[in-house]
Amino acid sequence: MQKNEWQLTLHSSVPLHKQIEESIKEKISSGEWAVGTKIPSQRTLAQAFGVNRSTIVTAIEELTAQGLLEGKSGAGTKVINHTWNLLATPPPPDWSSYVEAGMYRPNLPAIQEINEAEFTPHMIRLGTGELAPELLPTTQLQAIFQRLPERMISLGYEESKGNLFLRQQISEHLQKIGIKASPSSILVVSGALQALQLISIGLLQKGSSILLEKPSYLYSVHVFQSAGMRLFGLPLDQQGVQTSLISKYKKQYNGALLYTIPSFHNPTGILMSGDRRKQLLEICKQEGLPILEDDVYRDLWLDSPPPKPLKADDQNGLVLYLGSMSKTLSPGLRIGWIVGPRPVIDRLADIKMQTDYGSSSLSQWAVAEWLASGLYEKHMENIRTQLKHRRAITLALLEKHFKGIATWSVPRGGFYLWVRILPAISSQALFEKALSEGILLNPGHLYDRHSTQYLRISYSYASLAEIEAGLVRVAELIRQMMGKQ
Repeated sequence: MQKNEWQLTLHSSVPLHKQIEESIKEKISSGEWAVGTKIPSQRTLAQAFGVNRSTIVTAIEELTAQGLLEGKSGAGTKVINHTWNLLATPPPPDWSSYVEAGMYRPNLPAIQEINEAEFTPHMIRLGTGELAPELLPTTQLQAIFQRLPERMISLGYEESKGNLFLRQQISEHLQKIGIKASPSSILVVSGALQALQLISIGLLQKGSSILLEKPSYLYSVHVFQSAGMRLFGLPLDQQGVQTSLISKYKKQYNGALLYTIPSFHNPTGILMSGDRRKQLLEICKQEGLPILEDDVYRDLWLDSPPPKPLKADDQNGLVLYLGSMSKTLSPGLRIGWIVGPRPVIDRLADIKMQTDYGSSSLSQWAVAEWLASGLYEKHMENIRTQLKHRRAITLALLEKHFKGIATWSVPRGGFYLWVRILPAISSQALFEKALSEGILLNPGHLYDRHSTQYLRISYSYASLAEIEAGLVRVAELIRQMMGKQ
């Protein structure tokens, strides 16, 4: 809900609560807030209108008296159908019941708050997992787009697996890290998240069990859960997922697939060792357990390149490999890829054509040209330098302001520090307090419901000045919460 949706005339003879009342009525009368709609909270409305909460309360009380709204303790306030005007007409469809009946699960409430707050002006985003605007290669991409007409044949739809020239460039790019994949075994997708969606509906049965690291990014989205699948987490150590438990979990939960982020894991930043990768591949081979390798952070190494991908040593077609340009080049291009056995790629390509008829042809041509020109490697050299500096600054700030109240490990790449808060405070309460002061955090329970003492801190997005101001204030909030225990 954006603040600029609502326009109040501050010097009008009409009181502010009356203006708010009319604004809400307009939402109802236009059908935007249909009968059964749960309206935003009083706090959210007060922030959106830029008024005191008491002004919102007055407006809601008026609308409740008129029979337009109804509030119930613990259930919020909803639009109802109790006015004479509405009772005289046939009741509209109860869209809320349709929304609740939808198969796809809603985001966690905290994720919804984060998604909304990320577009709030002047918000200090300490958890955002993407490159800062100043790190994106805007000028170079503009040059790429300007010379695209020399290369492009058409702006129409691409073939089902994606632009052939792009898939050829991806194939050459993958060879540099040991993966042999012909263009026919590569599917271009709209980011790695779409890859997960296609796999969830195209390869797995409802009720299947997915094994994964715990904590994991996959707990913060409902891709597999919405397809009727269950997630079972394997513990991590500093070498990666504990492979000694795979056979036990596979048998106990009838595991259908193992999902892993071996390089600079989200959210912990852990880099799986080469030996652990070999163990993982061998055990999954013995168990006949397919692996979904999410490698979107691989190129973000800061100290030294990571070990070879699991896919590089896959001799049995056991591994589906995910890559993306969203973390390294631009999230707005929405270009990623899946590498796998030909029948799997054919199946997923068919489903993709049914859902969106292919990723943006313009983005595909741009990424292909970026890879073919050699600009990608030069760009990554700069990104690694910048991220290494940002990591050093963030670690120094943690050492200065969080010593004694938190612990953390030094990630060797990626975007994230997995920070454990030592005092027994609620990370959700900390999240809410920080948000009210314009600081956006990613609490650990988003990635594992038991990780309530953790924060995922990103050094990739906020400016260095914002990182300092944000971390200083978060440390103060933690100490204030400790004092109230």
